Amino acid sequence: MTARPIACACAVVAFTLAGCGAGGGGDNPSATMGTSGAQVEIGNTINYGSLGTTAEIDCADGKALNIGGSNNDLTVTGTCSNVNVGGADNKISIERVDGQLSVVGLNNTVTYRDGDPAINDTGTNNSVTKG
Repeated sequence: MTARPIACACAVVAFTLAGCGAGGGGDNPSATMGTSGAQVEIGNTINYGSLGTTAEIDCADGKALNIGGSNNDLTVTGTCSNVNVGGADNKISIERVDGQLSVVGLNNTVTYRDGDPAINDTGTNNSVTKG
């Protein structure tokens, strides 16, 4: 087994545990893992983790999104209620964020097209812009 699948699995487990209290109560979780990363959805929260992938994630109409990993190029469609980004060197383009946009880690570039989220950048050398 290589380090990449193990790291992805660990990131997904961490985000899954972090998202367990995010609402949804009795909703059944769903999970997918493939060449474009690992995604676990619990209730109304999407937890995505990957290393070095290009992928599209759909927030639909108001899901929360947690992103972890490094060197990813992600396009997020739909309207996210809240977005949390961790890791390093990620390039993320988001269609719309309505609530809060939090970015931690290093050298992440996050662009959102629509919405007026409260921005919380607690990392180092991150860029968060509306464009």
